[in-house]
Amino acid sequence: MTPRVLFVARDPYRLPLSPSLARKWDALSERMSLRVLASGTGSDPRFVLRPPTTADGPRFYASLPARIAHQLGTFRPDVVIAQSPYEAFAAEIACRLKRSPAKVVAEVHGDWHVSTRLYGSRARRLLGPAGDQVAGFAVRHADAHRAVSGFTASLLRDQGREPAAVFTTYSDLGAFSGPVVPVPDEPRVIFVGVLERYKNVETLAAGWRLAAARMPGAQLHLVGSGTQAEIAEGLAREGVDWQRRLEPPELAAAVDNARALLLPSASEGLPRVAIESFARGRAVIGSRAGGIPDIVQDGVNGLLVEPGDASSLAEAIERILTDHDLAVRLGAAAAASAAAWVSSPDEYADRVRALVDAALAT
Repeated sequence: MTPRVLFVARDPYRLPLSPSLARKWDALSERMSLRVLASGTGSDPRFVLRPPTTADGPRFYASLPARIAHQLGTFRPDVVIAQSPYEAFAAEIACRLKRSPAKVVAEVHGDWHVSTRLYGSRARRLLGPAGDQVAGFAVRHADAHRAVSGFTASLLRDQGREPAAVFTTYSDLGAFSGPVVPVPDEPRVIFVGVLERYKNVETLAAGWRLAAARMPGAQLHLVGSGTQAEIAEGLAREGVDWQRRLEPPELAAAVDNARALLLPSASEGLPRVAIESFARGRAVIGSRAGGIPDIVQDGVNGLLVEPGDASSLAEAIERILTDHDLAVRLGAAAAASAAAWVSSPDEYADRVRALVDAALAT
């Protein structure tokens, strides 16, 4: 039997799909009949999209139970795969309203406890207690679960639920593949990510200023945009190279020009940017937070510091920028460990199909 699977996600899509996303969804389409419920623009018979608006988040989640209920009546999925506990909550409401036998799979890509506290405006933290209740309910009542790392699996186990599968999200690392170039002599590090509170941008800035004061000529390349752009603007006035966005080939070249990637986040599920850095043979200086220690081994393929500790971050930056041999050794181990976190479209699709089968067997 070919299962019918409804994927529900907040992710915005722009159709037609890019070649990398097309490979992912084409591989999944070979193993199941699927439909994707998300936001975005464009046309593809497999996708049901709603154009994003200024207040897209509240509007998306408010309308989601009804949108899923409609798909339960028309597409009639056997399984609904929800990208987070919040989408899973909407799916469980819809299934109850429609009295649908569809199984609900709750995916956990990050810590739902911080999604209302470290994302977006500071006022959003007021939603924290309610968000915890919603996510906890969804996790406890889902038919099956998928985690993306050991850390996110531990969040499920804290709720008394064992994940049916643990595997990373598919990422096309084509732009980051190819021969690894030598670690540069120039004392440069790079940060890549959204400028939001969960990325600990304030600690990044403080740590960099401490390190730069002790190492004249040291360089920081900052790539990203977000609500804390004023911090990047301040660093740029001090000589930091700041770019809001780079296309993948440009980003790969920027990583090549650095000795290490900085990842001082307060929370991560499993950071894709660390995998990209590893693929280019560059170590990661990360915080002991979330899923970062799942991929970064202190003293092996990177350095770990306590989250929010600007002094420790500065010391790690100084070690990398003053010890070229250390950067080379950690970078070589990073390149060797990259393969463990990469999968082909077919491998990813096989894992999703196994997850669907596990949900149907509950």
